[in-house]
Amino acid sequence: MAAWSPGGDNSHMSSPSLKPYTVFIHIEPLEDPASHQASALTAKPGAASVRRGLLLRPGSVATALLSLLLLVPSPAAAWNAAGHRITALIAWERLDQGSKSALAALLRKHPDFERWQARSKDPDADRAAFLEASTWPDDIRRDRRFYTAGRAQPTPTLKGFPDMERRLGWHYVDRPLHRERRSRSSPGTLDRQLTALAKVLCDSKRSDTERAYALPWLIHLVGDAHQPLHAASRNRPNGKDDSGGNAQRIINPFQPKHQSTNLHSYWDDLPGKPWLRDKRLESTVKALTSLYPAAAPAGEPAQWLDESWQLAQRAAYPPGKDAVLTISAQFHASALEIAGRRLGEAGYRLADQLRRLFGKAGERQCST
Repeated sequence: MAAWSPGGDNSHMSSPSLKPYTVFIHIEPLEDPASHQASALTAKPGAASVRRGLLLRPGSVATALLSLLLLVPSPAAAWNAAGHRITALIAWERLDQGSKSALAALLRKHPDFERWQARSKDPDADRAAFLEASTWPDDIRRDRRFYTAGRAQPTPTLKGFPDMERRLGWHYVDRPLHRERRSRSSPGTLDRQLTALAKVLCDSKRSDTERAYALPWLIHLVGDAHQPLHAASRNRPNGKDDSGGNAQRIINPFQPKHQSTNLHSYWDDLPGKPWLRDKRLESTVKALTSLYPAAAPAGEPAQWLDESWQLAQRAAYPPGKDAVLTISAQFHASALEIAGRRLGEAGYRLADQLRRLFGKAGERQCST
């Protein structure tokens, strides 16, 4: 079977101005890091917040968001699992029951639906499948049933899948930060896939198998589009680009056990520990949506990616020209605020797009 390619090439993988924050750093171990995942998000405004040794000026947005940082090193893959579940839950809570039922019915036809069910303890089976589907395109990176094109031979195609390719190039589009400089690496196809997947889901002539395969990808890639370093890449002194920050080494003093990492992974992990689930996930989403209520029109994928590119240009890279850059307290606070805002925007926009694709028949809009 030929590789499924709704958007073509599969070969490769506006935010307000930010003010400086006063930060005191004092690292202390936590008895149960996960238990503090969302606690500062629900702190009363005006009260100083100390979580994982980070004390910020009372009342700042970063006060609430800094406690989400519990970094662990991982391969660059977009927002980590916590980020994608946050975005997915924000979207799910804003969908009407008809849309939820239609989405759940389609996800039940995905070949990995039973795996999602087995992994979740959520009593709401429909919501559980939706949240697990949001991380599936990253989960298959570690799944031996799948293969990476150009690095390994194709694995046997299993029932319900068009093929077993991991499609790493769908997750990003590396646009050079300086438009006059030409990027030498493969740019990725995130922009095309967002449009192509929506068209697959809207096409009544497509089989349920095709649409069930497309849905987790769309849920996931809407989140990816809002991570600044999934839309941009910067040239290094040697003339090669840094692949969306993957080649930019950093020292992150906010994670003393894993200080040495790359800039892309730093941004991916800002939402928190990847195992964020259940009540703590709900608390995080409740607090995050309170901080960042839906306001701006949903817009279209090209707008989301342009916003991410602009953020990457002015705020995603620490200052300096050293080969290894150090994350400062001020940069860290700004990055956390950007991450929180972008996760919220992604959730609201995903809900809007899914309503257009799966809402009441008279309200559906299949043009994207």
